Amino acid sequence: MAEKQQPHSLSTPFGFTVTDRAPDCAARSGLLTTGHGTIETPVFMPVGTVGSVKAVTFEQVWDTGARLILGNTYHLYLRPGHELIGRQGGLHKFQGWDGALLTDSAGFQVFSLNELNRITEDGVEFRSHLDGSKHFFDPELSMEVQLALGSDIVMAFDQCAAYGAEPREVAAAVDRTTRWLKRCRDVFGGRDYRDGWERVLFGIMQGGVDEALRRRSASEILELDLPGYAIGGLSVGEPTAAMREMTDLAAGLLPDDRPRYLMGVGFPDDILASVQAGVDMFDCVLPTRMARTGTVLTRDGRLVIKNNEFAEDSRPIDDECGCPVCARHSRAYIRHLFQAREILAGTLATIHNLHFYQELMAGIRSAIGEGGFSAYASRMSGRWLEGEKARLDRIRDRR
Repeated sequence: MAEKQQPHSLSTPFGFTVTDRAPDCAARSGLLTTGHGTIETPVFMPVGTVGSVKAVTFEQVWDTGARLILGNTYHLYLRPGHELIGRQGGLHKFQGWDGALLTDSAGFQVFSLNELNRITEDGVEFRSHLDGSKHFFDPELSMEVQLALGSDIVMAFDQCAAYGAEPREVAAAVDRTTRWLKRCRDVFGGRDYRDGWERVLFGIMQGGVDEALRRRSASEILELDLPGYAIGGLSVGEPTAAMREMTDLAAGLLPDDRPRYLMGVGFPDDILASVQAGVDMFDCVLPTRMARTGTVLTRDGRLVIKNNEFAEDSRPIDDECGCPVCARHSRAYIRHLFQAREILAGTLATIHNLHFYQELMAGIRSAIGEGGFSAYASRMSGRWLEGEKARLDRIRDRR
């Protein structure tokens, strides 16, 4: 990997330090310390679901500036299996990633693949989306799998209620998430030092868009005094206004001295609003998934680069982007690759989109440090939303 960052010490304990604060909102920047390097926050994590960030090499991911990525417990459990990955030395070594690694717990798959599962107090019985085989996942297995994967940050096994679920269902999910978190903690202990580095457990807050349930969930999970906490159960179909209201509430309920992770939220304007609320960590499949299907991201909104309007467009995807794709290739060329169904199309679009997110986060951190985050957020959100409106207007005009 270019300019490879050597871990300062695998024996370095996990830690989080706030380094700067915005003067007029809850935004803050900080340093997240792991055995696999120190990560500047706010941070966006590319998603490497099955041990790869789709369409790109880990050298290319590193060169975007990413130093923390996400792996998926459910998918890696099914294929190739956590025992195999453990025998290979853990996920870092197996996939060849030198940076830090967070693994989710499989809890979100309980939600997203609900037609294939049955939830009980003990855990979740489900059928594999690969071959229909039956499996049973519980908090203890989630911890076993994640410890075998060797991630730096391990997420607790939780239950996410769908937006629009009955209040009693959301309340039951909150209560079960707390009980499952205690079982995870009993197995894991909150911190676990093995194979040369410390792994830490993050708890997850649930509660949907119900303020009282969010407060109850926060109160219960904070009793366990864990190294970090996540806000789950948002960006699952609720209106944007509701998501932001709950993010503001949830972030304010979590400890100031621990990292706050908003799970699965990825549009630029949502990230900016969430940073303003005090969130430190983000992940989303949006940049890689959109890239593979021909959508690239700019400061002025999305471009469906496959469209005819870009056939003779000699400009880069985003003339303010510092990525190698924008330095070398035109919109017309990227469109040509998609039209020709060249594999390179998805690779170049993914490299650009990953750079876009890392540059956004670097801009956020810089603005916080300089005391001008609110103005930066307003300017960047305004540009993005204006561009998105113009895109939708063009679509309507074509009809």
